[in-house]
Amino acid sequence: MRTYDDPCGVARALDHVGERWALLIVRELLLGPKRFTDLRAGLPGASQNVLSQRLRELEESGVLRRRKLPPPAASRVYELTERGSELEPVVLALAQWGSRMPLTSTGPLSVDALLYALKSTFDPGAADGFEGSVELRLGEESILATVSAGQLTFARDGAGGDAVLRADAETIRSVVFAGRNLEESEVEGDRQVAERFVTLFPRPPMSS
Repeated sequence: MRTYDDPCGVARALDHVGERWALLIVRELLLGPKRFTDLRAGLPGASQNVLSQRLRELEESGVLRRRKLPPPAASRVYELTERGSELEPVVLALAQWGSRMPLTSTGPLSVDALLYALKSTFDPGAADGFEGSVELRLGEESILATVSAGQLTFARDGAGGDAVLRADAETIRSVVFAGRNLEESEVEGDRQVAERFVTLFPRPPMSS
């Protein structure tokens, strides 16, 4: 593993998570374990060899671990360790900082990237007086987004929201950040909850 050979805490952290794709792998695992194929789907720009190498390095650094699921699944997944989960504020801060930069990519947005875009732009003031939950059905994934006491939380494989918003990640992104009509998404349940939910994420001003 390459090192900055610098005693500063920032450099020591980057010795472990500073390689390309490392923090994006962490982003993909913050809401729960994933199989290698799931990680490939969420990070289509990373080759299989590079992704495998980063996963080995992060495992050696104690950021993540491999685990075999019990039957009937019996598949191997990657999940963050406690040390890896401590990186969530770092990922969120980077998402908030990066959201003020001009958009330079036309690539697809993964489900987890969308969720952290929502989390990094969530405005508690806009949510004042609002309590509710929306089940985001994004392709084969289901995420329960709950707003309570001015906080936004996500639960993977969640169900039972006040409303269900069925669309792909790119459509939700367009509705929330580009003013796309919610009518273009499939909404079930309490429509007022869904309509209020998509207004809670004001796009931050661009950095000059």
